Amino acid sequence: MEANVVDHSSMWSLVSNASIVVQLVMLTLVAASVTSWIMIFQRSNLIRAGRRALESFEERFWSGIDLSKLYRQAGSNPDPDSGVEQIFRAGFKEFSRLRQQPGVDPEAVMEGVARAMRVAISREEEKLEQSLPFLATVGSVSPYIGLFGTVWGIMNSFRGLASAQQATLATVAPGIAEALIATAIGLFAAIPAVIAYNRFSARSETLLSRYYTFADEFQAILHRKVHTSEE
Repeated sequence: MEANVVDHSSMWSLVSNASIVVQLVMLTLVAASVTSWIMIFQRSNLIRAGRRALESFEERFWSGIDLSKLYRQAGSNPDPDSGVEQIFRAGFKEFSRLRQQPGVDPEAVMEGVARAMRVAISREEEKLEQSLPFLATVGSVSPYIGLFGTVWGIMNSFRGLASAQQATLATVAPGIAEALIATAIGLFAAIPAVIAYNRFSARSETLLSRYYTFADEFQAILHRKVHTSEE
């Protein structure tokens, strides 16, 4: 039990006795790590909610419900987590608006619908990729920041060793240990950020692919509807 207390206190003493530069490096890396974990939980919840909302909306969409009724339901009780619902509302709103204008060519109607849904998909893409650049930056830069703290700490250790009357391992080891903690914290910040970035990038791409598929299928339904009504 006492050994554990000693180890813990010695680790804390290494951090507290480090130079100001190394301590600033450690503080920066800890702040980056905490911010990364907050964003990881936020992104995870957002993508999970978006996937559930997509499955729920597609089930209603393909159930045979009238599109006008579905549009009214979505407008009266909008789901902010449902990206596919925003795409549907944007497309159907533009479709209804252009259909009400006299003399509008069916192809012009479909071009307007496609444009409205592309804009809605772009907004959802921005929402999904909101925190990815920060995670990529933390994952790529943190090891180098930690390495900078390590190099700086080792430099100070060797400078102190040069002025010491007797050079022993006990003289230089604490300084090197202080410096290596910076690299360890840098890796601790970088590894989860890289894993999260790759995971969220893949899931975002999958979700966007399903959005594009839905938009194409919805556009095909509206295309048949506008040409059937013209006949």
